[in-house]
Amino acid sequence: MSVGKLKSTAAPTDALETIPGVGPSIARDLRELGYTCVSDLRGENPARMYYSLCETRGAHIDRCVLYVFRCAVYYASHEVYDPDLLKWWNWKDDAVRHAPAPAPAPRCTPVDGTHECCE
Repeated sequence: MSVGKLKSTAAPTDALETIPGVGPSIARDLRELGYTCVSDLRGENPARMYYSLCETRGAHIDRCVLYVFRCAVYYASHEVYDPDLLKWWNWKDDAVRHAPAPAPAPRCTPVDGTHECCE
């Protein structure tokens, strides 16, 4: 019996998945927003990214996605990292208020379909 190579059905490792806290699902979200590599996230606004994803999907998305976006932008925007800031849960709203690093955009409430903090 001949044994041939099986074709792998697994997707190749995505560069976005090298970001701490970013797995296949968040990597898909980022690609849906137009980000294809880590450097694309440098200097981006995590709140704008999150609300854009909510609008694209037409539904509320778990706020944990925002926390991962904050962590991802931090990772992409720095070369030296505070190890605690590479953990997405340290980017929760309460945690970022007390973080020594620059805080991401504040939480906002849509006004007439727009987000004042994102404009």
